[in-house]
Amino acid sequence: MKKYSLIFAYLKDYKLAITSYIVCTILSILFGIASLGMFLPFLQVLFKVDMGAIPVSNGATKLSLFQLIKEKITVLVSTSTPVQALGIICVLIIISIVLKNVFLYLASRSLMPAKNKVATRFRIDIFNKVLSLPIGYFTEQRKGDLMSRMTNDVGQVEGSVLSALEGWVKDPLQIIFYLIVLFSVSAELTVIILFFIPVMGFFIGRLGRSLKKPSGEVAQKSGESISILDETLSGLRVIKAFNVERAIRKKFADNSYHLLDITNKIGYRQSFASPMSEMLGVTMFTSILYYGGSKVLGNEMSLLKGADFLTYMAMFWGIIDPAKSISGAFSNLQRGSAAIARIEEVLNAPVTVNENPGGIQITHFNESIEFKNVSFYYEDVMILKDINITVKKGETVALVGSSGAGKSTLADLIPRFHDTTSGQILVDGVDIKDYSLFSLRSLMSIVTQEPILFNDTIANNIALGMENAGQEEIFNAAKIANAHLFIEKKEQGYDTNIGDRGMKLSGGERQRLTIARAVLKNPPILILDEATSSLDTESERLVQDAINNLMENRTSVVIAHRLSTIRHANEIIVLRKGQVVERGTHTSLINQDGFYKRLVTMQQVK
Repeated sequence: MKKYSLIFAYLKDYKLAITSYIVCTILSILFGIASLGMFLPFLQVLFKVDMGAIPVSNGATKLSLFQLIKEKITVLVSTSTPVQALGIICVLIIISIVLKNVFLYLASRSLMPAKNKVATRFRIDIFNKVLSLPIGYFTEQRKGDLMSRMTNDVGQVEGSVLSALEGWVKDPLQIIFYLIVLFSVSAELTVIILFFIPVMGFFIGRLGRSLKKPSGEVAQKSGESISILDETLSGLRVIKAFNVERAIRKKFADNSYHLLDITNKIGYRQSFASPMSEMLGVTMFTSILYYGGSKVLGNEMSLLKGADFLTYMAMFWGIIDPAKSISGAFSNLQRGSAAIARIEEVLNAPVTVNENPGGIQITHFNESIEFKNVSFYYEDVMILKDINITVKKGETVALVGSSGAGKSTLADLIPRFHDTTSGQILVDGVDIKDYSLFSLRSLMSIVTQEPILFNDTIANNIALGMENAGQEEIFNAAKIANAHLFIEKKEQGYDTNIGDRGMKLSGGERQRLTIARAVLKNPPILILDEATSSLDTESERLVQDAINNLMENRTSVVIAHRLSTIRHANEIIVLRKGQVVERGTHTSLINQDGFYKRLVTMQQVK
């Protein structure tokens, strides 16, 4: 059961609900036994068996529940007419069945909130873990697969594992209590039953274990389907422009049919579990029926008469259904265990960037950002090596170089999207790892090459992370970002919904909204990651003006694609293959006639 330890860890917070479930389940089982216990006096009355022939205990003998019921009912009906006795028995059967189902309902009701809360906590914990994982984790993961783990896999755990665990409490308890009663009636016949149960368990176990591997494949293929769908919706323009609809359709169909084949295999095996358990159960029942019946007919069982034997068999039949349920639950557990394994992969993923909530709270930026012998490796591949840079307060430092030189990675180290492999990054002389992550990032705003917007109103996108921002503050931020005029022209103004990832806006409009968002936050440190590289000339001018407004009186780290935009930087750092190869002002680097000048010349030629 080790593989279900994650479930048990969540369930331990609901001990009261589980205890209530177990108590109500036991009571429902006892009333179920009581209703079957009345089967014997019913037969005795119906077939006019002498009620006085049944010995009544003087109280000194310890009775089982079944024997106690039999004795009390016998005393009750022995002084009544046969019709009155039947009426009494029928009323008692109804009462016991009603009480059985009342406690069955109470058992289900007490456990249901716990089951639902566990599933909800699964989703929340996975979502929270995704938010806490470093950016580098997602370069190896497909977004659709992560979405599948949060939806399909958690649904599998909720529908299979938690429901199966509920049955694994109720059904074994029912079998145990029924076996105790059966032992009290006939130990000889019950020993034979105990011989058959392990045989059933062996076959059911083999079938259940065969479901685990294909269940994992189903989860994987479901994740791939969601990934294909997500990529298709994101890249629909490219798909249509390059006429690859047929290839995408084939890719999705192939994955779907592969998923169908695996699902069918699981369905065939799972469908076979219930008939197989029923066949084994009927085989066991008829074997006991033949063996016990022959003994009763031959008067070889002096303590077990015909009516007792029929009652025994009715009680024994009560074991068949829970045995079948256990077989189904075992199959579901095997399917769910694959889902649990996939969920645990996310929950147990290492958080390489420690948030350090108890760290130093930094509220102001006073001096400098300093890189001291910083190196960064990703899976043993060198990305940055021996970087030494100092960015003083109020300065603008630009990072330039070819694609893959390490510019974005270097900038990502400042807000700790990654942590350095070696060396230190100091803010005001303190290692950024010693600050609380929240307070460190509160000092910064980032404007990326691709505008990151959400399916919400313009106002809410500008006020992201600034819940208490007033309307006037939002307007002023938009004006500084050269966004106010185009927003005012929208039918609903600042309340306009911009659609998925802001697709209702142009590229320049989207970028100006992200700049307005950065302006509203009013951070002392600004990181610009090629914020104008994907824009047309007119949009670039508007966005560049907005960026210039944003950079006033701020410390800025600028990743530049168009080198004309960083001529006035205090220092330009030229990176090549993860190392600093040149540094200086625009004029001094041009005079060096090195790599930077070649980059400038190439852009001028274009």
